[in-house]
Amino acid sequence: MNSSTRILQQHAGRGSQTAPAHRFSRQTRTPVDDGWARELDELPKLKTEVRPEIARTIVNTVNSPDIPIKQSINPYRGCEHGCVYCFARPTHSYLDLSPGLDFETRLSYKANAVELLEKKFRTPGYRVEPIALGINTDAYQPIERKLGITRRLLELMLEYRHPVSLLTKGVLMLRDLDLLEQLAEQNLVSVSISVTTMDQDLKRRMEPRTASPRARLNMLSRLCEIGISPSVMVAPVIPAINDHELETILARSAGAGASHAGYVVLRLPHELNELYRDWLKAHYPERKDHVMSLINQLHGGKDYDARYGLRQRGQGPFAELLAQRFKVAARKHGLNTGLSAELNREAFVVPKRGGDQFKLIG
Repeated sequence: MNSSTRILQQHAGRGSQTAPAHRFSRQTRTPVDDGWARELDELPKLKTEVRPEIARTIVNTVNSPDIPIKQSINPYRGCEHGCVYCFARPTHSYLDLSPGLDFETRLSYKANAVELLEKKFRTPGYRVEPIALGINTDAYQPIERKLGITRRLLELMLEYRHPVSLLTKGVLMLRDLDLLEQLAEQNLVSVSISVTTMDQDLKRRMEPRTASPRARLNMLSRLCEIGISPSVMVAPVIPAINDHELETILARSAGAGASHAGYVVLRLPHELNELYRDWLKAHYPERKDHVMSLINQLHGGKDYDARYGLRQRGQGPFAELLAQRFKVAARKHGLNTGLSAELNREAFVVPKRGGDQFKLIG
């Protein structure tokens, strides 16, 4: 028995079924079956807890050479989508919370996000670079419907004419088509839709609170209607789980209007390797060893290789095969045939506010 705490009961609608101790925890717990679980006919649903957070900064600098993004904003910590594979889960350890069930049930939002971003925009000498919204956890996860932080950030981007990029699997994005259309008219926005599977049953097991595959294809079509050329991101590609769908996803996405595509292989940093093994044991016990063997092959014999240039595509024969399959399928369906248009950096403007000081002339 290891030191992590196991949640023995099943939680409907949750991606993780366990709450392992995180890597910074100083406590060691050993689960004991006292019989209570067998006495309960039906366990109550695990509710989502949401708390406000007063952030000190809002724009993060991104230094990864793997992605062409230099700035990002994450309005939320944790994600109610519950994707079991989410590489952001280990970040909950910094909050002294479990990357398992806590990550999808104990969330926080940056209550002063809009104020901080406007302050950033109004800083003398601010250098305009596109901001990726929701790169770590989805900016359109379910709690956004009530809190509306992402929408208010987009409103500010539009007012200041600041370029922004979005990557989401949340159908709530359709609520903001009015803002996205106005941003698109000035070439200020790019949007990618994450599509992991066309299998509704697999989606339900792997990412329980996300939009359905059909809804995501519809999102691609709706974006085309308002003048945005959307991208599709097949992520993560998981050997012996969804890799066989790669060509189908690209074909269906191109048919729905996607113009560009990318993919990322499964990444299992820190506590995520244990969580993912638990998930495989619960849902695919007969193939868990085979899946992990292929994942290890992708990462040089380890669960994860964090080195730049390798962590997103992997290495070895399986990685090379994936790259070839992607290249052939993308070419067949007319994806990635041209360069992605650069977002407009020149339109940025600082609107006047009450209380602004006038420059003295003399």
